[in-house]
Amino acid sequence: MQLSIKNLSKTYANGVKALDNISLEIPKGMFGLLGPNGAGKSTLMRTLATLQEADQGAVKLGSIDVLENKTALRKVLGYLPQEFGVYPKVNAYDLLQHLAILKGVRQKSERKELVNSLLERVNLFEHRKNHVNSFSGGMRQRFGIAQALIGSPKLIIVDEPTAGLDPGERNRFYNLLSEIGEQIIVILSTHIVEDVKELCNNMAIINQGKLLFNGKPSDGTDALKGKIWEMEMEKSKLLEIQSQVQIISKKLVAGRPLVHIYSEEHPGFDFREVQPNLEDVFFSKILGIKPTRSSQLV
Repeated sequence: MQLSIKNLSKTYANGVKALDNISLEIPKGMFGLLGPNGAGKSTLMRTLATLQEADQGAVKLGSIDVLENKTALRKVLGYLPQEFGVYPKVNAYDLLQHLAILKGVRQKSERKELVNSLLERVNLFEHRKNHVNSFSGGMRQRFGIAQALIGSPKLIIVDEPTAGLDPGERNRFYNLLSEIGEQIIVILSTHIVEDVKELCNNMAIINQGKLLFNGKPSDGTDALKGKIWEMEMEKSKLLEIQSQVQIISKKLVAGRPLVHIYSEEHPGFDFREVQPNLEDVFFSKILGIKPTRSSQLV
């Protein structure tokens, strides 16, 4: 089974074109949807989750017409939005019981077995009697995955799941998502490049509603081989050269800028060629950098 998205578009009443003719084929496994804040990722996720209408286009999950048969899709969908509310003063066990009933698990013994199994799977069983609104960010996200797994979904959508998590919780969440993604389609929508790098075999980059890249992360990095150069420099040097090179990214390392640039030939100075990483792919696509021949700097 795969998810097929064809020519999907959405323009809001204020004129913002959140989705601009998006087409994707998403197979079983972890699929990363990468883009900056406001790129259109959440609009696409909400549309796939049948929470809002598209202006045009088609979406199919196997034989299910997602846009026309929302009920059929919801039966096989697990959804973890960026932020989700919980009932106050309701513990994790009781809330999962309630959600299981809403998803059609009517038999009490089956429901009890399911809820206990899910709590064990996300490592929350010992906290099952604690109120969910008292959970840490990582614990709440793991609870969110537990509720998304109710009903043996064929598609799970997670929207910005690791924002705000500490490194330990992020790693636990990575491991959990990787395990789930071995069996079904999991779409991970994020602006964090590291999430996609760690988890996803296939990915897409979108910005301003447009699809900029679709393929394996290695496809993106392979296309940049021999064209990414790195140099650590003083801030004054950065000001001197930034109008002469195609800067992809810059960050401070021990107070000094570490700069990555795109060039098809050695750009001079003390730049050294480096292996492209997924951040280079992301920023080059967002910035719209095209292969060009640049003059060597002196």
